Amino acid sequence: MCLKERIWCGTENVSLISNFNWNIFLVYAKMYVETFSSDIWNCRRGEHMTKRVTKKAERKTGQRTVQGRNRADEKFIMLPTVDFCFKELMQNDNIRKNIIAALLNVPSGEVENTELMPTNLRKESKDDKYGILDVRVKLKDGEQIDFEMQVEAFDCWANRSVYYLSKMYTSEIKEGDGYDCLKKCIHVSILAYDHFLDDKECYRRIAFCDTKTGKEYTDLMEMHILELSKLPPEEKNETSLLQWMRFLGGKTRKDFEEMAKKNSELEEAYDVLDKLSADEKKRLEYETRQRAIRDYNIGMLTAERRGIEAGRKIGRQEGREEGETLGVSRINQLILELSKHGRTDDIVKAAADKEYQEKLLKEFDL
Repeated sequence: MCLKERIWCGTENVSLISNFNWNIFLVYAKMYVETFSSDIWNCRRGEHMTKRVTKKAERKTGQRTVQGRNRADEKFIMLPTVDFCFKELMQNDNIRKNIIAALLNVPSGEVENTELMPTNLRKESKDDKYGILDVRVKLKDGEQIDFEMQVEAFDCWANRSVYYLSKMYTSEIKEGDGYDCLKKCIHVSILAYDHFLDDKECYRRIAFCDTKTGKEYTDLMEMHILELSKLPPEEKNETSLLQWMRFLGGKTRKDFEEMAKKNSELEEAYDVLDKLSADEKKRLEYETRQRAIRDYNIGMLTAERRGIEAGRKIGRQEGREEGETLGVSRINQLILELSKHGRTDDIVKAAADKEYQEKLLKEFDL
């Protein structure tokens, strides 16, 4: 039997332990612990080195797997309702041209040239507010169209869109220019929520008109509002605009595949979307933007909850203060009434007896 077996065999070897030289035991025990610790260190170091080699190999091959999740997952598809994805799609000339043609209700061939413009609207003065658009397009005749994608409800969306439309309209005129140089401007709101709550219209065009006759005053400034959340059930022979709205509101890869089968324009858009989704760098930017939107929404909800709770606390405090003030006023009136009737003993008794105090308050209807 080896030394370790004799030491740890229990009560059967008590005599061996009692006659054992403890100095020798301590030396062997120390050697055993050091060997055991060394084995653990080597094991852990081996695991660490394996991970380092694996990561190095992943960097060389460009592949990355995280607990069974492949970053090149074929099911992943970007959603156009995320503004990053929408902006990337609109970089494509054909997609841009086809969406504009559908919006203006003209054949695609009539939209000859679409030029992407800077999305920062210039400031007229140092105190002016900057305007930053999602996608700004200039047509061949000088007309401008601003596209903005909005996923979450925005309380001042009408104010914001009118401001951006007005700023875009005035941004082209310079000092000394005549008003005849001003060209038509269109603001397009693509909304993933219900903006107009009292109807089911998913698309509307808004322009200046006579409120009495309905006659249009001018078409130099227009607003087109697309509410993707109100899209009706699909029908045959839908307009090109409705088909594009369904594409922009798509939720899954299967949705896009089905739409691509019915329309060559949407098929091309799906191919672009598919390649965009497979681009690792673009996907990282997309996910970063998604996370930023999610964090912003969570922050807004948190602020709202805190505001509500703070309001409740203030209300409770004001209620207590108001109640205390009212209570003091009632007691003072009771004392006056009792004094008038010479009932001083009742004043003393009411001060010591809460039930008697309430009885007196009812008696004097206080």
